[in-house]
Amino acid sequence: MRTSDNEPFTMQRDAKAVIVPAGVEVNLKAGQSGYITQALGGNFTLYIEGNLFRLAGEDADAIGKEVVKPPELPPNATEEDVRKLAWEQMKSCYDPEIPINIVELGLVERLDITPARVALTLVLTSPTCPMGDAIADDAWQALHNAFPQREVSVEEAQGVDWGPQRMSEAARQRLGWNDAPG
Repeated sequence: MRTSDNEPFTMQRDAKAVIVPAGVEVNLKAGQSGYITQALGGNFTLYIEGNLFRLAGEDADAIGKEVVKPPELPPNATEEDVRKLAWEQMKSCYDPEIPINIVELGLVERLDITPARVALTLVLTSPTCPMGDAIADDAWQALHNAFPQREVSVEEAQGVDWGPQRMSEAARQRLGWNDAPG
């Protein structure tokens, strides 16, 4: 789901959002107006009165957008189908400030899938990343939506540092970091 840059909107109902980059949850009120600056992976980055907010896709109707239905695996899905869907779901999770998903940003450290569980370990760009919880919540929600019958966990990798070399080459190019080691 993409939208044109700075598409205007008016809140049609109250909805929770997270201030970017502070990571603090707030309640946006019906009638507030602003612009959609990013609409990727089902979530939205909104600009309202000089501030950025991340609105979860489950609240898309609050800004007049359609809520995206979660994917479903066929009953005869193979292990490879399950892994592919998990990676597709993670690619639907974007940093609220830049249009790059967590896979291309190199935030995925490990993905473990069993018939009962999906466990994701993330590396944040900084140990104090204020949007870390929002990114982890997005990843949890995306995986939970795809695998509602499995336990889903998302945790931060301990003792692993993030660096631009973790990003895909395409992500580095989009950010103008072509000289970062790959």
